[in-house]
Amino acid sequence: MMKRVGMFVWNHFTNDARVLRECTSLSNNGYDVELICIDDPNDPDVQKYEEINDHFRVYRMQRYPKTLLFLQKAYRFALGKKWPLVPLLVIWGFLVYLLPWVIIPLTIIVGLLLKTKVRVIWIRSALILRMIWKGYRGNYDIYHSNDLNTLPQGYISSKWRIKKKPLIYDSHEVQTSRTGYDSPWYRRFENFFIKRMDSMIVENDTRAKFNEDLYGFYPHVLHNYPSLHIQQVHEKVDLHEMLQLPKDEKILLYQGGIQAGRGLEKLIEAFPKFHEGTLVFIGDGKIKEKLIQMVSDRNLQEKIRFIAKVPVRELPKYTKNAYLGFQVLNNINFNHWSASSNKLFEYMMNEVPVIACNFPEIKRAVEESEVGITIDPHDPDEIAKGVNELLENPDKRDFFSSNCKNARKKYNWEIEQHRLLEVYKKY
Repeated sequence: MMKRVGMFVWNHFTNDARVLRECTSLSNNGYDVELICIDDPNDPDVQKYEEINDHFRVYRMQRYPKTLLFLQKAYRFALGKKWPLVPLLVIWGFLVYLLPWVIIPLTIIVGLLLKTKVRVIWIRSALILRMIWKGYRGNYDIYHSNDLNTLPQGYISSKWRIKKKPLIYDSHEVQTSRTGYDSPWYRRFENFFIKRMDSMIVENDTRAKFNEDLYGFYPHVLHNYPSLHIQQVHEKVDLHEMLQLPKDEKILLYQGGIQAGRGLEKLIEAFPKFHEGTLVFIGDGKIKEKLIQMVSDRNLQEKIRFIAKVPVRELPKYTKNAYLGFQVLNNINFNHWSASSNKLFEYMMNEVPVIACNFPEIKRAVEESEVGITIDPHDPDEIAKGVNELLENPDKRDFFSSNCKNARKKYNWEIEQHRLLEVYKKY
């Protein structure tokens, strides 16, 4: 009989390559997987229920409470009608006179609920409860929480029952030292739950050692390598045609989240020192508008281009166009310093040499495989020096590109997935 897996992730599951790989591997190796994630009401293409294969289904929980949606609609309707303020106050005063113990508390509650901070807490709390309810009713054989923000859901669903179920904590990031997680409460929060789960997975050995120093045990390591099956596609989106570039123009590519701490501002600062090429960003994120403004301020709109994020399975068709790829994280926290980012290996899969940051895990992979140049990502001059070395030495670039063919035989999910299956065999 197949064991049933209930997995949680705190996103829409539209571009989460790691979770897609894990769920697919489990579903192809004797497990029936249900992924519990978040609906996106702003994207009509995102379905609340999706069947990936016969043993892998996705359930997206409603993001916003119905009561909140009703209150917001009523508020917008009142604003749109532009009802006179005085009659509204008169009606409200009359209701207060008749039912003071009902109307006054109700007015306070509604006012608080429509305030930003309280509204965010309400939305997240309701969403967490819906995820817990779905997970608990699922009565799965194994529970799997991706990152700290779904660990409470996994813990309550798996352990608050007469017959407790195993819980796997899959930490994709260093939760106690990452962007947006600066409060010491995150460490206390993780420490509480980490004592109550059954297995922990982290992304590489540097992070595993950090965890051992912090909590006293060495977790399982599951590297974030891409799938050969997904990456090895023959089709190619013609970026030169899409961006109306000359066929011989060299595309210098960054693909991934447009977020703080990824060295993207440094790329733009370094670009005027590149001897040739067009810099292309593929992705979306919080600082995209800032980068676009930086480009505009420098009058570089023709030489630095932006493309919206591309679905995981389509991305290799774009990557193939690149002369080189960038992975230039900045050392803003331990999470970045210890990373071995998925996009680094995506470049390798598509025979694209890299200009990469000289952090331990990334430097080891790049230099051992001879697939690119490592630089100090905080220094625009160093970035430019690395880029120009490959621009001016096409034979060296082609040597690195050729080495990618061997590197991808080592850094791929088809081999790495066995580490995940070994964890699951314990249960």
